[in-house]
Amino acid sequence: MRTPWHLWVVGGVSLLWNAGGAYDYLMTQLNNEAYLSMLTEPQRALMDSRPVWFDAAWAIGVWGSILGSLLLLLRSRFAVQAFLASFLGLIVSAIWSFGIAEPSSFEVMGSFAAIFSLAIAVVIVLLYLYARAMAARGVLR
Repeated sequence: MRTPWHLWVVGGVSLLWNAGGAYDYLMTQLNNEAYLSMLTEPQRALMDSRPVWFDAAWAIGVWGSILGSLLLLLRSRFAVQAFLASFLGLIVSAIWSFGIAEPSSFEVMGSFAAIFSLAIAVVIVLLYLYARAMAARGVLR
C-alpha cells in the first residue's frame, strides 16, 4: 500500500513534539544546572523528591513516544504498542505528580502543570489512535 502523505506529516511533527519531552527528560536526569536554574526552589525540591519508579515511568512515557514516532515513520505496526506504553508511562508518572507527591505538582507549579499534562495525554492518545488506524488500513507493516 502506498504511504499517505499525512503519515509523514504526523510522524515528523510528532517526532519534533516528543523531542521536546526527551530534551526535558535528559536535562533533568543529567542534572543540568543551566536548564534546572529556571525552576523555583519548591519546583526543584519536588523534582529532587521523585521516587525511582516515577523516573522509570517518565522514561517509558518519553522514550515510548520517541520510539512510536520513529516507528510510525518507518511504517512499523509496533508504533501502536510504543504509543500505548508511552501513555501508560504518563499515567503512572501523573499518579505520583498529582496524587502522591507532597506537595503535588499542581500545588507547586499551578494549573499549568495539570493543563500541560492533559495536553500531553491528549496528543499521545491521538497518536495511538492514528497509528492503530494506519495499522488497520495496512499502511503499517
